[in-house]
Amino acid sequence: MLINWYPGHMEKARKQVRNIMPSVDVVIEVLDARLPYSSTNPMIETLRKDKPYLKVLSKSDLADAAITEQWLAFWREQKNVDALAITTEKTSIAKTIPDRVLAMLPQRTRRATAVQALILGIPNVGKSTLINTLVGRKVASVGNEPAITKAQAKIRVTDDFVLIDTPGMTWPGAKNEMVNYRLAASGAIRDTALEYDDLGLFAMDYMLQRYPARVSEYFTIKSLSDIAYEAMEQVAKRRGCAKGGRVDFLRAGELFVRELRAGKMGRISFEEPFVTYHLRD
Repeated sequence: MLINWYPGHMEKARKQVRNIMPSVDVVIEVLDARLPYSSTNPMIETLRKDKPYLKVLSKSDLADAAITEQWLAFWREQKNVDALAITTEKTSIAKTIPDRVLAMLPQRTRRATAVQALILGIPNVGKSTLINTLVGRKVASVGNEPAITKAQAKIRVTDDFVLIDTPGMTWPGAKNEMVNYRLAASGAIRDTALEYDDLGLFAMDYMLQRYPARVSEYFTIKSLSDIAYEAMEQVAKRRGCAKGGRVDFLRAGELFVRELRAGKMGRISFEEPFVTYHLRD
């Protein structure tokens, strides 16, 4: 599967970030806790230089808790970087972000005016939900489809803290095929940019490697095959996606991916630090 989904407004957003970076005090990047490596944008690391950098892992209630802790520890060991895991249910954790950011800024960099925090994130990662939580009312559009935010905006959270919101940005041509698959599996890429039979087999193969019992239990299949193609056939038959001896892999794949995204097979993570963080080259 080859995914080519980098709309023109994302290229515009990339240029805006590059232009505004010198005037911001801190960078906040919202990541999907299930795939922190694939949902980060390597461009930010280059553009921010030595500015404080807060990694916010959203949807952590859908991710494997033990692996999320590994990611938090991984980033906290890096210079001028902090990390925090949040959920939409426990908003009190997200609301600590302004104070956490202020603590990252040395006294000499604090301004008489409000701190300017640039907030970034790939499409559908939960950035708009976080902004609304911080402000305490709906100021950013939220939806299940990628690319809701279209323009840059300044949002005052407190007298001392201003967010600069940007449109969601995917990587400008991710080279690693596994990154593309993970982004698609999470819902960061529009469903029109992929084939569900292909994506479903990718997701099934991963689940069989890391969480086979989850699949077996959720679909009540006692003797689940350890081969993705055969396991998807079993799921298809269990869910009525097979007729007259023919299996509808497109329908079965869509069902499998959508239920995986919704967390119905439990909390999972698609990648770990130290294992995936050297794939970018």
